Amino acid sequence: MNLIEETIAAIAPLDEAAMRDARDHQARLTKPPGSLGVLEELSVRLAGLAGRCPPPLPEPAAVAVFAADHGVHAQGVSPWPQEVTAQMVANFLAGGAVVNAFAAQVGAEVSVVDIGVAADLEAAPGLLQRKIAPGTADMTLGPAMTADEARRAVATGIEVARDLVTSGARCLITGDMGIANTTASAALIAAFTGRPPEQVTGRGTGIDDATHARKVEIVRTALARHGLPDEAAAPLDVLAAVGGLEHAAIAGFVLGAAALRVPVVLDGVIAGAAALAAAALSPDAIGACAAGHRSAEPGHAAALTALGLRPLVDLELRLGEGTGALLALPLVQGSVRVLHEVATFDSAGVSEKDARPRN
Repeated sequence: MNLIEETIAAIAPLDEAAMRDARDHQARLTKPPGSLGVLEELSVRLAGLAGRCPPPLPEPAAVAVFAADHGVHAQGVSPWPQEVTAQMVANFLAGGAVVNAFAAQVGAEVSVVDIGVAADLEAAPGLLQRKIAPGTADMTLGPAMTADEARRAVATGIEVARDLVTSGARCLITGDMGIANTTASAALIAAFTGRPPEQVTGRGTGIDDATHARKVEIVRTALARHGLPDEAAAPLDVLAAVGGLEHAAIAGFVLGAAALRVPVVLDGVIAGAAALAAAALSPDAIGACAAGHRSAEPGHAAALTALGLRPLVDLELRLGEGTGALLALPLVQGSVRVLHEVATFDSAGVSEKDARPRN
């Protein structure tokens, strides 16, 4: 049994007894039932993930920014040069990006994983050199990855999740960087959900109408070349056909977190596309996921709907890097802190609502 199979075998459904205990505990807290809305159900799911109530506080948190380049960039789907991927990796490592600012705000550690940057990167603190290939191939001309590359990328994501948890992280956050990665994301979302390309292909880093129309056609061409959507297609084959190395690694990252019963906060459209692949490999893996936010990219809403996840914030973000997930992290942590720290009616000596019928 290989690492991917072992990890999938270790993933179990959410614990129903723990979830029931969490709901009962929420009902006894000094607040009106349901008054914390979505956060109450999130705390219940996290109890189910941990198998106990209250679950461990999801802190400290660690962000893994998976960086890779894309062969489909050659089709003119982005106005940004491919070199920006490596340049932004350097910016992350220097602490100058938005992900660094948001991570510092919530006390999260940032690691950058070179899973497939086209350039050679020098060793640096915070850089995990895990390059599978110097970017993917052009998915309109053939598979973006070989089957072996896709498997190795998924396995690497699992390993990164394990290493971060071993180092003390109790909540994982997905990040990404890769020029043209929204094109691959749209193709993956269309492949896994059956939605047409025009419904799931957005403007990425900001493109004009003509480039957007071309991007939609590029996604359509890639799907047709590989016979997608195809309900019979194996998830790893779909990843290899139209995905990115960072998508495969993030899928593994989600699987690794789920196997370890550690929550993972998903960022935007790239994470959503990767989570669809993880769910196709192991549906129970989504029990470990919280949707940090809803991206402005239309494909992200389609992915979240298919995954059955409700975003915690909706700020029209479309940056990536893990930024939206980091903004949502205090909400995830707060949902659990309520179970740990808020008094019950009995312990606080507060009268409960009179449920007796009145004449």
